[in-house]
Amino acid sequence: MKNSSRWINPLALAVLALGAAASQADSTAANGAQASAWQHHAATFTYMGFTSAYTCDGLEGKVASILRFFGARNAKVEAQGCPRGPDSLTHDVWVKVDFDTLQAAGGDTPQGDIVQARWTPFKLNSQRPFFMGEGDCELIYSMKPLLVANFSFQNLSYDTACTPHELTFNDFRVNGEVLKLTQGHDG
Repeated sequence: MKNSSRWINPLALAVLALGAAASQADSTAANGAQASAWQHHAATFTYMGFTSAYTCDGLEGKVASILRFFGARNAKVEAQGCPRGPDSLTHDVWVKVDFDTLQAAGGDTPQGDIVQARWTPFKLNSQRPFFMGEGDCELIYSMKPLLVANFSFQNLSYDTACTPHELTFNDFRVNGEVLKLTQGHDG
C-alpha cells in the first residue's frame, strides 16, 4: 500500500510566495500607487513684476489656486506690500505661504501617516488650467524655487520666457508629473 500523505517542498513554497509578492508589487506599480505622507511647508517669496500688477487679495487667490492645482492641502497665502490696501494694484509683493504636500513615504514613516498617492501628469500654461492667463509668466517665474523645493515632481519641465512690459502667448510652460492623493483617499 502506498503512503497517500503528501508533503510540500519548502523551496517550492518560497518560490510561490515570492511570485505572489512580485505579482502584488507589479499590480501596485501598474496602477501607479505610491505610499506617501503629508509634509508641512512654510515659506516666503517675492513677486516682482514689470508686466502684471496684482492686488494683494488677487495674488493670494492666484497663488492658492496654483498650490491646490499641484495637490497642496491646507493652503494659506498672505500677500503683503500693497501700499493702498489689499484692493490696490502693485508690482512688488511679499508672499507668505503655509501648506502641506505629499512626499514619498520612507521606511521610518509611521504606518498611520501613510496615504496612497499617484504620479499625476499635469500641464500649466497661460491657457490651462482655467485660472491661469497671459500675464502670469512673472508669477510662475517667481514661484519656481518654492514649487520645486516643496512638491514631489517627476520629469519636470519648467520653462519661462517672460518679456518685461509685454504679454506674450505661451511665454511659460510647466509640465511633468506631480505626486497627488489617490481619488477616494482624504489623508
